[in-house]
Amino acid sequence: MMRVAAVRTVLPEHYYSQEEITDAVARWTQADERLLRRFHAATRVAGRPLVWPVEAYRDLDDFGTANDAFIDNALDLGERAMREALARARTDADEVDQIIVCSSTGVATPTLDVRLAQRVGLRPDVRRVPVFGLGCSGGAAGLGQLHDYLRGRPEQAAVLVCVELCSLTLQRDDTSTANLVASGLFGDGAAAVVALGEQAAERGDRAWDGPRVVASRSKLYPDTERLMGWDIGEHGFRTILAADLADQVEAVLADDVASFLGDHGLSPKEVSSWVCHPGGPKVIERISDVLGLHHGELDLTWRSLRRLGNLSSVSVLDVLEETIADRRPPEGEPGLLMALGPGFSADLVLLRW
Repeated sequence: MMRVAAVRTVLPEHYYSQEEITDAVARWTQADERLLRRFHAATRVAGRPLVWPVEAYRDLDDFGTANDAFIDNALDLGERAMREALARARTDADEVDQIIVCSSTGVATPTLDVRLAQRVGLRPDVRRVPVFGLGCSGGAAGLGQLHDYLRGRPEQAAVLVCVELCSLTLQRDDTSTANLVASGLFGDGAAAVVALGEQAAERGDRAWDGPRVVASRSKLYPDTERLMGWDIGEHGFRTILAADLADQVEAVLADDVASFLGDHGLSPKEVSSWVCHPGGPKVIERISDVLGLHHGELDLTWRSLRRLGNLSSVSVLDVLEETIADRRPPEGEPGLLMALGPGFSADLVLLRW
């Protein structure tokens, strides 16, 4: 089994209360201010990190400018996250055999993994996997990919980096409900995971607080492509966010979680920790209802949402880091990490603490 040796989330220097961001968006757009304030309040977000000072977004009306800003800032945040995660894992950069980089809020060729590998000092023969478009499920899917790689190479080490600068996708001329909700929900950040194969984790005298990954599963749901994602054009990234997204969660998630756990001899009642992506209040509430999680199991998910908003692929890794630091279960206990993303899709990762 793969061992999570370290997780580190890093944030940009600018942080604003939800009220400050709402006031700013109201000044920039032609949206109905009453609706805007109602949608922003409904997110239950207290504040969010932004890669730019809030007033700088007033002039953000060009896709090229936004994407250039994405590349520069994603590299800075991604490098910080990688270096801090490697330091926590007491792993040198030249020990890393694979790097996976997930993002859905900007594009680059050469890809971010190339530039991050050179910045941090990874070996020239490091295996690279750039991934675009997984959205909020990227952190969970990325962990699954790390596990698949290290299961066949137990002596090696690998790194996952997720970077999302959601604020740079702001569409000031889009007054749709989806864009107004998104402008009140999403924030910016990066996270990195250092993972070790089973043999690598047992070398030396290093002890790890992170869980082992036992298995992962991805599930695609037919005819759901318009539930969430982007419409991409000369305007940049325009939000797709369907009002009935939470209904889809209610319809399918419980059975898929039960099936995944059942294949490993477990039931939901036997899971001691739930590391869930904070997709938004309605989604979290539906997850609580369909899985019967009404006794504080999702407190860290709610805390991440209030403190940071939704950081897309980064958020589930933030919740994982907080679980390790604040609520690590006893040795040997099972846990489930999950995130939902475009597709519509679900990614599930079985943990063993």
